[in-house]
Amino acid sequence: MPLATTADLVARARAAGRGVAAFNVITLEHAEGIVAGAERAGADVILQISENAVRFHGGRLRPIAAGTIEVARSAAVDVSVHLDHVEDDDLLRECAAAGLSSVMYDASRLDYAANVAATRAAAEWGHANGLFVEAELGKVGGKDGAHAPGVRTDPGEAADFVAATGVDALAVAVGSSHAMVERTAALDLDLIGALAAALPVPLVLHGSSGVPDDALAAAVKAGMTKINIGTILNVAFTGAVRGVLRDDAGLVDPRKYLRPARAEIAAVAERLAGVVSGMPR
Repeated sequence: MPLATTADLVARARAAGRGVAAFNVITLEHAEGIVAGAERAGADVILQISENAVRFHGGRLRPIAAGTIEVARSAAVDVSVHLDHVEDDDLLRECAAAGLSSVMYDASRLDYAANVAATRAAAEWGHANGLFVEAELGKVGGKDGAHAPGVRTDPGEAADFVAATGVDALAVAVGSSHAMVERTAALDLDLIGALAAALPVPLVLHGSSGVPDDALAAAVKAGMTKINIGTILNVAFTGAVRGVLRDDAGLVDPRKYLRPARAEIAAVAERLAGVVSGMPR
């Protein structure tokens, strides 16, 4: 299928009251497994490459982007490719030329005024270059920061932020946390509803790996649209590799452990793409 754009996938999901899963890609096996799972679920998905993943690939975006785009183009469902958690302005400016349709520009570590200024400049550049631009307000952070007083996104401040920056989507802090390996996060559904009512742009949930399936479905119903998922894929991938190598300590052919690892990613992606899109299998 032709490469989809993130703007179209997010708009379509939001209009239908559904979510769209955005899965993190680190290796080509991630992209292949995610797409295989999405096809089985019959759900459109977003493949996203983070600045950390680019750093893992020697700081070069183009090779992993090109491979991911080709996997997306070969899919039987609509798939877009997105650049995630970008703090480096030089990397931001590689996004459009590399063939990606969207970027999440992350200035959330800065204070509010500096976040607004940096994000507005990124959004202006992104829009001039045909990109859908996501930003973040609040502190999703790691496990310790997501539940502390004052870190969650305030609806009034979020509305002002969107108006001041012109972003197309906003990642908000509502109780999830990055890098969780246990699915114990409790989301503030009332806050999600208040944010959805206050903002004219789609909401994005980061740190979704730590959120149980039923809570993800409830978050979408409350107003979330783009659901970012990463760590849970790596838990499945690594568990499969560890199991194969434990059973055969002499194994040296990486295909023998990457194949089951890719299959585990596909299984997780199938389930979560279905949950998020409202079409669980």
